[in-house]
Amino acid sequence: MIIESSALTHRVPHVFKPFTHLVAAESTRHGGVSQPPFSSLNLGINTDDEASHVDENRRRFFKALTADTFGFASSYQVHGTDVLHTTESGRFTGYDALITSRPGLLVGVTVADCVPILIYDHEHQAVAAVHAGWRGTVGGIVTKTLLAMQQQFGTTGKQCYVYVGTCIDETTFEVGDEVASQFPPAFVQTDPGRQVTCANLKAANVSLLAAFGIPAAQIDVSAFSTVLNNDEYFSYRAEQGKTGRMLAVIGIGA
Repeated sequence: MIIESSALTHRVPHVFKPFTHLVAAESTRHGGVSQPPFSSLNLGINTDDEASHVDENRRRFFKALTADTFGFASSYQVHGTDVLHTTESGRFTGYDALITSRPGLLVGVTVADCVPILIYDHEHQAVAAVHAGWRGTVGGIVTKTLLAMQQQFGTTGKQCYVYVGTCIDETTFEVGDEVASQFPPAFVQTDPGRQVTCANLKAANVSLLAAFGIPAAQIDVSAFSTVLNNDEYFSYRAEQGKTGRMLAVIGIGA
């Protein structure tokens, strides 16, 4: 796992860099105005941070992406598997994935340990943003998102490019037997020395992407951990619930 420090407001996934008309990024915790414990680029609306700080942080983030003229669609996430097809800006409720083919519209998810997954269908010019916690992962939300894209846009795996973003890592996501039993055994490991069991959210979601037919070369997986790189990213678990949120967003230029 890479440990490094920077002051970047966001990172652009390598897999998307060849597509100059595409806006796609994952925020860090740097470059905002929020005070501890939300320091500093807290982009989460549903936190105890001052609303004016979050508004200013979002303005800075979208400006840094040169996407301040884009619309933005997101949802109050419920750790479920429902997928919303949207053609307009707004704050929706009850969805953990959003898909669109509308140019000039960003879709995004907030995270602070769960996995953000960004999908770009190059052939049909469609995108998706997915929030996959452990419930969403075992519930197959990424597969349901791809199937929704297939139904709406004709998406196939071969034309998809995907970023599996920064989340809690496989050495620090400790789970009990009830949660561990819901994962395929390949994505759960027990450390006899520490007497703990951990689940690998990134690998579990990569497996689902591969099963849909997305080539491995078109799947970019973050090298970072919200826990091990807590100076760069917010971590709900490492900071005991009192922290900010990152945004992962994707959209096609108008």
